[in-house]
Amino acid sequence: MADLHELETQIAELKAEVATLKANAPEDKLSMVVMSGDMDKLLASFIIATGAAAMYDKVVMFFTFWSISSLKDPKKTVSKDAVSRMFEMMLPKGAAGTKLSKLNMGGMGKAMIQSVMKKHNVMSLEALMKTAADSGVEIYVCQMSMDLMGYKMEEMIDYPGMKSAGVAKFLAEAGTSKASLFI
Repeated sequence: MADLHELETQIAELKAEVATLKANAPEDKLSMVVMSGDMDKLLASFIIATGAAAMYDKVVMFFTFWSISSLKDPKKTVSKDAVSRMFEMMLPKGAAGTKLSKLNMGGMGKAMIQSVMKKHNVMSLEALMKTAADSGVEIYVCQMSMDLMGYKMEEMIDYPGMKSAGVAKFLAEAGTSKASLFI
């Protein structure tokens, strides 16, 4: 009888451990911080995001600092203070205005890579962004970075469900993800 009671106790302990493991298991999700505003790094970010959307239940991108300008719609304008206008003049005007991180050569490098991409049927940054949206990739824009650089959500591209958020939101998403990346 003591052996049966001991076995029941061990089974109950194992069930409790399995329940704890299940509760703390990562979700089928990829979380990514996108900090760079360079065309090649943005391309890599969206290629990974769209590929991951086919593998994971959820893909979350958190745009911060220099990457935010790639989400700006150049046709949308909002009232800004002098410092914010200076940032806007110095930063790319949306995805089309991005430059390569290496070998940009006054735009020649960008034109060359775009030509090679077209030849090899690689989607443009704008097309990858649309594919990400169509695939359900979620985008959060760092509110602190937007405040520092003078961006407002009203001037961002039309992207389904894009929201501003703080670092706590990214940490919450990353904390429950199977994988997290920083680009």
